[in-house]
Amino acid sequence: MPQQRIATALLTLRLGVFIVMFVWTLDKFVNPAHSGKVFEHFYGIGGLSGELFMVIGALQMLLVLAFVAGFQKRYRYGLIMLLHGVSTLSSWQQYLDTFNNLLFFAAWPMLAACFALYYLRDLDVCWTIDDRSKT
Repeated sequence: MPQQRIATALLTLRLGVFIVMFVWTLDKFVNPAHSGKVFEHFYGIGGLSGELFMVIGALQMLLVLAFVAGFQKRYRYGLIMLLHGVSTLSSWQQYLDTFNNLLFFAAWPMLAACFALYYLRDLDVCWTIDDRSKT
């Protein structure tokens, strides 16, 4: 019974992280100009074309769908954690103006959820593609 409770808790974390990552991915298709502003402001990468954001979005969509399916957890969960970690740390200036940027602090519990999923990936077995021999 405790194993099932852990697996269910990890499923809810995976679905929660998926929702955020899925919407961020959709943004690259729906509003590539916004994605361009984000890349320029937070990552210092400017001048990228809308077409490039479509390619980035397509690759990110494949990653996010593999993540939510629990496919190759070591790599997918690790890459999601890395991408979200870079996003969280690149926003460091927002944390200095705390009360005008409260929503940025939501990135930290999500990063903790990404770490928990990666660290406990062998126990995350609800609704996953079974590749436990590779995790």
